[in-house]
Amino acid sequence: MKITSNWPLPAKGIRFLIPPAILSQLASHPLTEGLYPVAMGYYPDAHGHRMQRQRLDNYLLIYCIGGKGTLMSDKRHYRIGSGDLILLPREQAHAYKADSKDPWTIYWLHFDGRLADQFYAHTQTASLKINISVQPRMVRVFDGLADLRRSGHQMAEFIQGCHQLQALLSYIALLTRQQLPRSGKTLNLEQLRALMQEHIHGQLDLDSLAAEANVSRFHFAKKFKALTGSAPIQYFINMKMQRACYLLDSSRQSIKEVAASLGYDDVYYFSRLFKKTIGLSPTQYRQSRQR
Repeated sequence: MKITSNWPLPAKGIRFLIPPAILSQLASHPLTEGLYPVAMGYYPDAHGHRMQRQRLDNYLLIYCIGGKGTLMSDKRHYRIGSGDLILLPREQAHAYKADSKDPWTIYWLHFDGRLADQFYAHTQTASLKINISVQPRMVRVFDGLADLRRSGHQMAEFIQGCHQLQALLSYIALLTRQQLPRSGKTLNLEQLRALMQEHIHGQLDLDSLAAEANVSRFHFAKKFKALTGSAPIQYFINMKMQRACYLLDSSRQSIKEVAASLGYDDVYYFSRLFKKTIGLSPTQYRQSRQR
């Protein structure tokens, strides 16, 4: 299988294939064998770039941050633009190319490992292409992984790079969950988080949250849990307890004052919620941070 194209690399371009000896170590090391990069690159203004494969032995991630291109797979054509992410699974026949008039600028990454299938499934991508917009966090991780080419083949740096790759795929999974269409109206999680933040010092009920999303209580609760893994009010409580942790860390407010600032008149009720969420009482938490 051919890993990369023969596209002529410009001065600012990057193409890095991890040497076979290093790949062998990554595939057997207990800290990296679950997920590791195989090859990666950055192609700016990639005029004339094209690639075609009948199969892949690993996974391929392409992230377009500018320009345009086309992906062909499963007898479908996908128009690729800025902010689009392509994630191709193993054994997937495909072809892709940069637009002739407005060629794309892309980061690309091949990855493999014992947990690669599970990480791919975790992304829940319903399509080979999804738009996540241009995310500075994504770009920083790609740039960090590309720096492995300067590592002098130090295993410690590759271990750190493998953990960056896990973080990257986990972040993609979070973004796709926020953007995947669900049955009925799609929830705007950022808008709901903003509403919760506005009420962090008071109370917020399920009816108000459902009204913000313009769906019924039942459907809102079901959709919200499918999106976040938490019930809406528990999610709001978690935000409050995170704020409480910050106040306990950064201020000299008493526990009663912290509770009141978050809308809890009953300090004992607040303390029970805090311990249930954080695992320590507010007093224990504050003492543990002072050691």
